[in-house]
Amino acid sequence: MTPADLSRTVLHTVRRAVEDDELRVPVPERVSVRVPPHPGCGDYATNVALQLAKAGGDAREIAGVLRRRLLAQSGIARVDIAGPGFLNITLDGAGASGEEIVREVFAAEYEQDSLPLSPRVAEVARLGGDAARWSAVSPPGLDRSLLLVQKDSNPLFRVRYAHARARALSRNAHDLGFDALPGAVDSSSGPLLGALADHARVSAARAPERLARHLERTAEAFLKWQAACPVLPRGDEKPLAVHRARLALAEATGKVLANGLTQLGITAPAHL
Repeated sequence: MTPADLSRTVLHTVRRAVEDDELRVPVPERVSVRVPPHPGCGDYATNVALQLAKAGGDAREIAGVLRRRLLAQSGIARVDIAGPGFLNITLDGAGASGEEIVREVFAAEYEQDSLPLSPRVAEVARLGGDAARWSAVSPPGLDRSLLLVQKDSNPLFRVRYAHARARALSRNAHDLGFDALPGAVDSSSGPLLGALADHARVSAARAPERLARHLERTAEAFLKWQAACPVLPRGDEKPLAVHRARLALAEATGKVLANGLTQLGITAPAHL
């Protein structure tokens, strides 16, 4: 489901709620959705309930009505109400099959030019080039000293670790004598597939902060999926079609993470 598709879905949901007399508000001409600024807040967010509440009513109550209806829509896995009435929406990747998304990533020619990041000289001297560039696209509240440590609390480390992990899986699979082949993937891969499907749009927007948050979300989804779904055979197990499909998903993730880091002018090492 593309952002435009989701926007139309939310607008249709509002219209049906009004037609069913569950909401008594003017139906807007359009509904905007955006990528949340922080990971862990769904794939997209909309403030439509807050906008509708201006005509009268409680924004969180309106959000509750829309949440219930949106959860019944195909392609939407989860809807959370945040703050005064924001709707955080997580997609399930149902708009295209996992195999189609992976093949599209493999075939894609993403933008390779670095964006206009200009970290301060003092930041480069204190943090080094890569961390200083990530600092330039980080939220104001981030403790910049975290960018120097290899811990989960360091968002740059998480992104680069996910990329290195994907590369390691490819090397290990090669040693075991099997290659990637896109195919049917696990149901738990929905958030990761949604992030991969979104990369072309986020990359083309050439918005550094948005791209950084997208990479965080992609890395988080990959690490959770990979922990739940072993890519490599275990013990004496022979490589199966599912292992080849999982490896293809991992390699597609590695390509997306490497491309995003390159656009930000940050190196994407194969080993950490």
